[in-house]
Amino acid sequence: MTNAAPSSGVIPPVCTPLTPEREVDTASLTRLVDHLLEGGVHGLFVLGSSSEVAFLPDRHRRTVLDIVLGHVAGQVPVLAGVIDMTAPRVVDHARVAAEAGAAGLVATAPFYTRTHPAEIATHFRAIAAATDLPVYAYDLPVSVHSKLPADVLLELAAEGVLAGLKDSSGDEAGLRQVILGRRDRGLESFAVFTGSELTVDSALWMGADGVVPGLGNVDPHAYVRLYEAARRGDWTAAREEQERLFRLFGLVNVGGPHMGRGSSALGAFKAALHLRGVIDHPTTALPQVPLDAAEIDQVKTFLSEAALI
Repeated sequence: MTNAAPSSGVIPPVCTPLTPEREVDTASLTRLVDHLLEGGVHGLFVLGSSSEVAFLPDRHRRTVLDIVLGHVAGQVPVLAGVIDMTAPRVVDHARVAAEAGAAGLVATAPFYTRTHPAEIATHFRAIAAATDLPVYAYDLPVSVHSKLPADVLLELAAEGVLAGLKDSSGDEAGLRQVILGRRDRGLESFAVFTGSELTVDSALWMGADGVVPGLGNVDPHAYVRLYEAARRGDWTAAREEQERLFRLFGLVNVGGPHMGRGSSALGAFKAALHLRGVIDHPTTALPQVPLDAAEIDQVKTFLSEAALI
């Protein structure tokens, strides 16, 4: 039993199952948590991008926190996304997450507003000051339109403001800069996770501590196998598992040109979980475009080829 914040391993960003009426499907959510725990994951991240946090009203956010934390009951640490536009709003979410029993908080840079690195640093300092929970920075420039600079991250780590990083920037050189800077400055306790599902083996080889994979909802066992292979130095096995996951990841593109990439990817993850019998409905939040029957059949083909159904 633990509520210590995670410093390594596979920490999937948990999808949020919804009913056809777009309420949180709590029964499916608990089955999904069990599916991930049975896969051997080292922690869970709720209310992230793959959780559709940007689409969830505050009451749905609180339901997810209460259901997951209550069901996990300390088996693994649970990180809570507290993502919102600016520090005062994020601080409100942080206090709710702390009250619910989260092990740590995950926040992006501010968005909608146009910010400077100095303001980004102030943003994270304000979040850290609001609770006693460790704070993980989430580098997601595709969504928030600001890249978290390595020097700012390392400065905040040295101050004790940040406990770690989830790097979903797609900038492998930037990731290496953070890993090298951490080593050079003696900040070994600053945890670095990649959020790029397709390059986990190379990130771990560079020195990253783990992965936060959206595709890990669909196949958590594979990411755990990849991570364990890397930990024992079997880079051939890690590469082979990564290549298998690379092919499976093609399911995120089934939506084609008539919907956004997010609708396609999140719809595919949920369709895969539905086809695997984990969740009852593949419903996505409004205003995302749902997958049609032919697209769900394509997801089924990807799962079959990966020997998941």
